[in-house]
Amino acid sequence: MVHSGGLLTPQEKSVPLKSISVTLSICEFVAGVSATLNYKNEEEVPLEAFFIFPMDEDSAVYSFEAMVDGKKIKAELQDKMTAHTSYESAIIRGHQAFLLEEDMCSRDVFCCNVGNLLPGSQAEVTLKYVQELPLEADGALRYVLPAVLNPRYQLSGCSKDSCLNMKTPEVSLEDLPYTISLVATVSSQHGIDRIQSNCSLSPIEYLGDNKTSAQVSLADGHKFDRDVEFLIYYSAVHTPSVVVEMGEPTTKPDGVLGDPAAMVTFYPNIPEAQPSVACGEFIFLMDCSGSMQSPMNKQRKSPLRIEVAKETLILLLKSLPLGCYFNIYEFGSTFETFFPNSVEYAQSTVEEALRRVKLMRANLGGTEILTPLQHIYKQPSVPGHPLQVRIGTELKKGRNGTLVEESIALGFITGLLKCSNLAVGFPGEVV
Repeated sequence: MVHSGGLLTPQEKSVPLKSISVTLSICEFVAGVSATLNYKNEEEVPLEAFFIFPMDEDSAVYSFEAMVDGKKIKAELQDKMTAHTSYESAIIRGHQAFLLEEDMCSRDVFCCNVGNLLPGSQAEVTLKYVQELPLEADGALRYVLPAVLNPRYQLSGCSKDSCLNMKTPEVSLEDLPYTISLVATVSSQHGIDRIQSNCSLSPIEYLGDNKTSAQVSLADGHKFDRDVEFLIYYSAVHTPSVVVEMGEPTTKPDGVLGDPAAMVTFYPNIPEAQPSVACGEFIFLMDCSGSMQSPMNKQRKSPLRIEVAKETLILLLKSLPLGCYFNIYEFGSTFETFFPNSVEYAQSTVEEALRRVKLMRANLGGTEILTPLQHIYKQPSVPGHPLQVRIGTELKKGRNGTLVEESIALGFITGLLKCSNLAVGFPGEVV
């Protein structure tokens, strides 16, 4: 047995679907949908029917109407308990009644109790909703009209009294006993580039000088055997836009649909983060004063401070990124540089620097750091390579037990370092 509709009875029998008509209006990033489905009770007894309609989670129903035997019923928003009481009372009295609600087990499906459908009666159900359209990675807006004939899935553990526990309609890819029509209007004040679909379309008609509007419809003979999908590409999707819609004059004074609404669209074009380029100009300022010839501590066989500093400097040199620039200063009472100016990090320059580091001695007298710092900051900078200064020196305890620099307070050089990074290292530590 092949089921052919989204209207079911409590006995899991489908009410025959005769036609589907959809009017779609897409303005900028929002779609307004009006779907009308026609059914007929071909049985000889009245039927209490349930209508199941799948929707996207970003959708909101704002209107539901049903026409049964020429009688029009329009839904209104009520408290859940009040709505259930009104519906059950109408059914008991043998009247037509409709109840539309969101199913708690499957929030992307709306369920409507259509009520008593008399023998030979036809039911025309019209559902209107708005939907925020998602954006694809390539900037396209994606709209999907769900095929109500497709099987739907529900989460396990749902209450047995849920209408969704009834058998959902099955899909037949053969000759379906109903017709479908879909007409869509797409508009954007900044123009439409193109529209694509997974279904066959009639020729698309573009309107306006800048293709600000387009008329789209399904080709004749379309079988609603799968979701209908549109991909809409705007010409200037990243341009901000504003759309104002007036409220419905027939809406109740306290209804939200009676007020005008404005939609502001702001979809900035944020470029992808580019991989960071490892670069910089690294200056190593090494203390080679006489005090660096002393041991690290009072323990036997404690290494000399200058030897520990050299090992640390070698480690830092081998860790520099390719493409950077570097130079090394030795300072004491005077200072010397390994290279006249900073050089590019390459095999030849690193080998030369490592050779000279191994020859370093603590033989430059006192500890005068201000003069080499002034020299460093007078040198022209390397474009695109921020300057970073690394200082390797020793600390000793003052009379009050605190650590102080041996011959200069670093506070005096703070003003020189406002535009670059300064790191102070001690023998045996990497900073």
